[in-house]
Amino acid sequence: MRVGADFAAGPPQGEIRPFGGQRPAQRRSVGAGFAAGPPQGEMCPLGGQRPAQRRSVGALIFDMDGTMVDSMPWHARAWVEFARRRDLSVDVPDLMRRTTGRTAFECACELMGRTVSAEEAAQITHEKETIYRELFAAEFREVSGFRRFARDAAARGLKIAVGTAGDRHNIAFTLSQLRMNPEPLAIVGGDEGLPGKPRPDIFLEVARRIGADPAHCIVFEDAPFGIEAARRGGMHAVAVCSSHTDEELAGPHVLAAVRNFDELIHTNFLETLDVVS
Repeated sequence: MRVGADFAAGPPQGEIRPFGGQRPAQRRSVGAGFAAGPPQGEMCPLGGQRPAQRRSVGALIFDMDGTMVDSMPWHARAWVEFARRRDLSVDVPDLMRRTTGRTAFECACELMGRTVSAEEAAQITHEKETIYRELFAAEFREVSGFRRFARDAAARGLKIAVGTAGDRHNIAFTLSQLRMNPEPLAIVGGDEGLPGKPRPDIFLEVARRIGADPAHCIVFEDAPFGIEAARRGGMHAVAVCSSHTDEELAGPHVLAAVRNFDELIHTNFLETLDVVS
């Protein structure tokens, strides 16, 4: 049985593929037509040149999978195993392209190529995410430098929060492994009744809970839908190219494109930010 091939998901996201060997993006001027704040200067290409100007920032909002933790290959493997157990023919790269950043219910609809019931979505989600956690637990790793970067940002007075399409079980699994110190001030998940990315609702709810002006937030994202959600929410973004190229994550609001947080640390990214309350 082949499922999920013709169910429209929105704008194309490009292929999910690991970083390595792609040509860095051409330097480009950004900020034209972006209504969220002041001109952005120039986008920082992969490899870490400093942003062109200082910015007033109050909060950093992190996506979880592929941004905080290097989990996307294990999500793909979990879909492969899920399909094997159910005897389904699933184009996993295509499914990932159409679902990364979307809620569990939205993913279930994409998988089946139709609107599923809440009960069916819950069954699919439980089975697939249980497989994912079992696979990733043995190989768990952060995106390099994440915990240090978040800790340093909090020490500078920046609010740290998480906005993810992952559900409460994956959030608990991830945070129990990461043991962040300090912990995020707020976490908004994909099972709270909000629409998934590229809609901005998750990020805007994070900003509301921590009392931050969206225009003074930077979103860290690894997927095209998440980058677009930040733009729609009037927020700046940093592209974390753990599973997509910098070109796939480009946008007028994107300040930098990096492989991991070590690059942001080594290029003193936090030093370019003026903290506002």
